[in-house]
Amino acid sequence: MTKTTDVQDVLDRLKTAQSRPLGDPRGRGLEKSTFGQASSATSGLTFYDLELGAKFLYPVMTPLRNMIPRVSGKGGVQAAWRAITAVNTSNLRFGVSSANRGGSLAVTTQDYVATYKGVGVETSVDFEAQFAGQGFDDIRAIAAKTGLEALMIGEEAMILGGCSAGIGSTPTPTLTAAAGGGSLAAQTWSVICAALTLDGVMNGSVAGGVQGQISRVNADGSTDSFGGGVAAKSVAATIATTGSAGLVKASVAPVAGAMGYAWFWGIAGAEKLGAITSINSVAIGAAATGAQTAASLGAGDNSANPLAFDGLVYQATAAGSGATLYVMPNGDPGVGTPLTADAAGGVVEIDAVLKTMWDKYRLSPDTMWVNSQEALNISRKVVQGGQTTAQRFVFEAAQDLIAGGVMVRRYLNRFSMQGGNVIDIRVHPNMPAGSILMTTSALPYPLAGVGNVMQIRARQDYYQIEWPLRTRKYEYGVYSDEVLQNYFPPSMALISNIGNG
Repeated sequence: MTKTTDVQDVLDRLKTAQSRPLGDPRGRGLEKSTFGQASSATSGLTFYDLELGAKFLYPVMTPLRNMIPRVSGKGGVQAAWRAITAVNTSNLRFGVSSANRGGSLAVTTQDYVATYKGVGVETSVDFEAQFAGQGFDDIRAIAAKTGLEALMIGEEAMILGGCSAGIGSTPTPTLTAAAGGGSLAAQTWSVICAALTLDGVMNGSVAGGVQGQISRVNADGSTDSFGGGVAAKSVAATIATTGSAGLVKASVAPVAGAMGYAWFWGIAGAEKLGAITSINSVAIGAAATGAQTAASLGAGDNSANPLAFDGLVYQATAAGSGATLYVMPNGDPGVGTPLTADAAGGVVEIDAVLKTMWDKYRLSPDTMWVNSQEALNISRKVVQGGQTTAQRFVFEAAQDLIAGGVMVRRYLNRFSMQGGNVIDIRVHPNMPAGSILMTTSALPYPLAGVGNVMQIRARQDYYQIEWPLRTRKYEYGVYSDEVLQNYFPPSMALISNIGNG
């Protein structure tokens, strides 16, 4: 028996079946799903796709700590050494007549000391944090790791700019006023300045203020007090503006060791923080936006931290150090004086410092430590000063692109016995804008008795303590007992008060 198939009927049935897929609850009274995708990663029956192990996304940049040798101390409270710093200081002539003896030589000696300081930091992990982290990460190991790395970061800042003696008082500002160029209302303005150490610059901001005297409560309940890197503030200077577009320009005499300046202005007695500059001047064109008042700093010098050893900057700027110090001229207030291209691929101020170091000590530094601002400006000055002779571009057929930008990574010192000595230019994470520090890792003096020009001398190098339990919390301390020795401070140089440009 032959069965006739209706093609159209088959097609109709297929369309009906496709319109209701297998498992579709519609038509059976279940118009809404029992389970659906959650709107949040932490709600509903959803897998939480969390990778095991915390990611450590913070920089640990410690170039000075990494390159400076570490040696063991021998007890005592300070490292002490003596040096002969000059021979034949009386300019003795050396010709000798027949049968007679020569003249008596005169030398110069100097004593150096560096007091040991303890450095350290504490971390802790409570029991619940350890329980909660099981299966994800070892929280106690992380606490130890982050403590050590934090100590190294803090130690790096101290090696560069620890300041145990302070920088004193800030001079009274010199003010000039203009009727245009700003938005100051017509009134008498009072301006106060406070010089800042490197520590003060690193931990200060217009929004958060600068730190005067600090009283820190430690993990054991004890208290340490020390300066936050702010010199004694200046006496207030006043000047009147007229109109509604007033501008005040302020400057102070440069302060030795100052890496920045905090500026407060407003009506007398209510001056507020409005700017932190890397040079010794500021152009004030609007009301101060900070909340901190100058009165909150008190009258004392809070620039010294007796718990810190002196870093390279303050060993260089110490009285009688012999280091070469070059302070840029004031220039226009708020702008300052930038570095100067010499039209021969060099920088006038850098060459002046290098020439002085050669003329006085017959040595050349090997590293310049700079801020990103100065790295950029040095590159621009070198290129600007040698546009016709200092560059050469080579193009090959295999190249399919040209990259822009020039970065000067080294500087040629023309004042050395070798006829030219190359100095590395390195950007330091803690070096403030407006300054360049030069260091020397080897002395060109025969049999100097100095293996390391700079070294960390530690009575006790890094050690960790897991303290006995006193609460349901694991407590850790990471410490070192050390000091920075620089056997010959004249091997350093500092250019400061550099304007941006």
